[in-house]
Amino acid sequence: MLAAPSTPDATARRALMAVLADASAQDIAAGLQAIGARPAWRELRPTQTGLVMVRGRIGGDGAPFHVGEATVTRATVELATGEIGFAYVLGRDQEKARLAAQCDALWQGAAFRDAIEQQVVAPLRARQEAARERERERTAATRVEFMTLVRGES
Repeated sequence: MLAAPSTPDATARRALMAVLADASAQDIAAGLQAIGARPAWRELRPTQTGLVMVRGRIGGDGAPFHVGEATVTRATVELATGEIGFAYVLGRDQEKARLAAQCDALWQGAAFRDAIEQQVVAPLRARQEAARERERERTAATRVEFMTLVRGES
C-alpha cells in the first residue's frame, strides 16, 4: 500500500478530518451556518453506507488479523468553485458524511480555509479536548495506588 504524501497541507487536512469525525452532524452544521454564504455544492456520487474490514495486531506489532467489520458512510461533494471534498465516517450518519465532505472541500480553497478553521474546527476541537479532559479527570479519580513492601533478607 502506498503512503500518502506528508506535506503540511496533507497533515493539516488529516487533522481537520479527525476533528470532524469526532463531531456530531448538528455541531458541524452549526459551524457551517456561522460561516454564512458558501458556494453551491453537489454530490458527485450518492452518499453510501457499507462495511469495511477492521484489522488489528496482537501487541501492536504482531501478525495482522481480522477483528471484524465496521459500518462506514462515505460522501463526495463538489463545490461550484471546483474543489472536491471527501469524507468517510463511522456509522450510518449520511448527513454527517455530507457535511464533513463539504468542510473538506471548503477547506481546500483559500477563500474559506480560515473560516472553516475558526468557525467549525476550533470550536469543535475545544469541545472535544474539554470532553477528553473531563474523562481524564474522572479516570484519575478512580486510580488506585499500590504500595509494595519489600521483606528483609532472612
